[in-house]
This record gives sequence, structure tokens and C-alpha cells, in this order.
Amino acid sequence: MEKKPVYYHDYLQLDKILGSQHPESFERNRTPAHDEMLFIIIHQSYELWFKQILFEVDSAVAVMKQPAINDNTPELQTVVHRLNRVITILKVLVHQIDIMETMTPMDFLDFRDLLRPASGFQSWQFKTLEAKLGLQYEERYGKEYYTSQLYQPEINTIKKAEQEKSLITVVNNWLERMPYFDSTENWKDFTATDQQENIHPYWSTYRACYSNSLAEAERNNLEVFNTIFIEGKQSGQLSAKASRAALFIMLYRGYPVMHLPFELLNNLLEIDEQMSTWRYRHMNMVQRMIGTRIGTGGSSGKDYLRAALDKHYIFKEFAGLTSFLIERSKLPALPASLIRNLSFNM
Repeated sequence: MEKKPVYYHDYLQLDKILGSQHPESFERNRTPAHDEMLFIIIHQSYELWFKQILFEVDSAVAVMKQPAINDNTPELQTVVHRLNRVITILKVLVHQIDIMETMTPMDFLDFRDLLRPASGFQSWQFKTLEAKLGLQYEERYGKEYYTSQLYQPEINTIKKAEQEKSLITVVNNWLERMPYFDSTENWKDFTATDQQENIHPYWSTYRACYSNSLAEAERNNLEVFNTIFIEGKQSGQLSAKASRAALFIMLYRGYPVMHLPFELLNNLLEIDEQMSTWRYRHMNMVQRMIGTRIGTGGSSGKDYLRAALDKHYIFKEFAGLTSFLIERSKLPALPASLIRNLSFNM
């Protein structure tokens, strides 16, 4: 059978897309508010980009949740590439606020009251994205009402995402499989300093280097370091084993095998930064538009956005690891037996 030609308009279903803007102020017997069309298109664009981000995050989780990832295949590079795409899209979402801010507060008031109780607070896709990245229910600001204005199928989608393995969970499990410290063969040539029983020689040595790098006002950092890296206690959603692997990757990212793992960890920090930047710009825009008035969905407006901004950092445990970095020139020299495993030599 001959394949039917694909036509641009039909392929993109432009009839549906271009016919899906229905400003409330354009209804009969109302005065049309010019900027309501912009308001609708901006938010529709956000939801389309959220759909794409969810698509990319789902694909990354599917790769990362495998029992093992072969470093000699493109799988890890694919994850890094798709998370880079997520970051680029998030930057676009931030810049779309520039377009929104061409609308003045008086322009918004022309149609604002017609929107109640519709609100960006009802974006189930964004809440699903937060859950898929790893924002836990217990960590949500306003968790007691964050789904109160949604339809049941949307609530079910968010709750399902909260029960599945999130991106931070599969990355934690992947880090736990890193073999850097499991084999004594890797460390047979390593000369430890300040060696203590039941402590890996690398971490006893690194603790001494780290301690010497701290200013007097930073001495409390050593106690936190001991809790995670010596006593082996979990930090938030990161296990102690995963924290050790992540810090080791950050410290020795110059070795070939470390390049992609470091990029992946750096992507997580960048995703958090871009999402927090979006929330910050959104908060400032809301303050500019409505001041101290409540949001159309009944939230406290700027105050709600400020609280969510402060609380909804998903990958904060990775960001916290930077507290334990030291200068490159003072890093413990790795043994030749381990360096061979950190290179691409077969």
C-alpha cells in the first residue's frame, strides 16, 4: 500500500493547537482584554514544554534504573544528553517570563477576575515533574492542599509518580554500584595517613587533608563529614555509599571514566538551579503584577511562591557535597592500580 504523504499542517494537528485559545474576555457582552491571548499562549507553551521534560526524564530514569549500565555503551551518554536537553528547556521557560512581563499589571487586571479559580497552582504536569525528579511528599510546602484543586485522574497521576522510582533514587542506586572502594586490589599501592581500624584508607587520608583545609569558623564541617563519610549515615535521599561515590567523582572528574558521571551529577545541580530560577522569576513577576493580593487559585501568591522556592530543592544533598571539596593540588594521589581502572585502556 502506498504511504499517504505527510502534510505539515496535519502532522502537527494545527487545527487543534491554533484553535485551542478561547479567552474568557472575548465571550459575548464582555470587553475583550488584548493581553489575555498572550496569557493563554504562554501557559499553553509551558504545558507543552512540561510534557517534553517529562518525556526526557522518563527516558533517563528507564536507563538509570537498570541493574547495571555498561560504561562501554552509549547509555550513560544518552542520559547526560537528555538531561542537558531538560536544562535547555528550563532555560527557555525562564526566558518566557520576559515575554509575560510585557503585560502590565493593569493589562492583567482587564481579565484577571475572569480566571478564578484557575491558577498555575493547578498544573498537574509540573507537580508530576517534581515527583519524578525526586521531590518527596513530606518535603512539599503546603502538602496538605497541593492536590486539592485538581481532578481525580490528575491526582492519581501525581500519586503514581510519587510511588515510582524517581530520578534521584535511581541515581543513588547507580552511585552505590560504583566499585571504587569495594576492591582491596584497587588500593594495594595506596599509602594511607591517619589510618584507623574499620575506616577505608582513602577516607582516613582524605579526612586529614580536608581537616587541614578548614578555617576555624568551618570546623563544624568536619563533624558533618565524619557523620556521612566515616560513620556511614545517610544524608537525606543519598545513602552514605552513594555520597562517597559522588564526592569521589567530583574530586577526580579529570580521569576519563569520570567525565560522564561528573556531567550527570552536574546536570542534577543545574536542573535544581534552573527550576529555582524559574520559581524566583515567577515570584517576582507575581509581586509585580498583583502585589500582596491572593492568587486566582486562592494561594497566598508571592508568599506561597517564596516558601516553595526555599523548600523545593530536590538535589540539595548533591549540592551539599561541595562543602567537602579541597584544592586539586592537595588531593591524595591515587594508586596506580586504581588509575588503570579509571582510564579507557583495556
